[in-house]
Amino acid sequence: MYYVAIIHKDKDSDYGVSFPDFPGCITAGITIDEAKDMAIEVLKFHVEGMVEDGEDIPASSSLEAIMKNPDFQDGVAFLVSFTRPDKTVRVNITLQKSDLAKIDTAAKARGLSRSAYLAEKGAAR
Repeated sequence: MYYVAIIHKDKDSDYGVSFPDFPGCITAGITIDEAKDMAIEVLKFHVEGMVEDGEDIPASSSLEAIMKNPDFQDGVAFLVSFTRPDKTVRVNITLQKSDLAKIDTAAKARGLSRSAYLAEKGAAR
């Protein structure tokens, strides 16, 4: 999924980034590259907060619709890729003790919790 971000710069200011689909989700950077990198992080953080608060995540608006808005016509649009967070679910599984020990050893070697290790392995398939 992609969301449109608008980058803008006023004289004597940093590069600002806003997301029309997420009012109040803004960031800035000294350079364009820094602003774009910050945009990815702030969007992720903003959406995670919305999910925690039980808010609905909006569908992404079209570039055409956004650029018709006079508030964004002076900016430059770019797309920020985003994967909607999925809900976590607690599960109870049964394993051989030796298999669990192998999982724990592998997780520890990678600096991960058991859950994070299993999720990483499952996502890789």
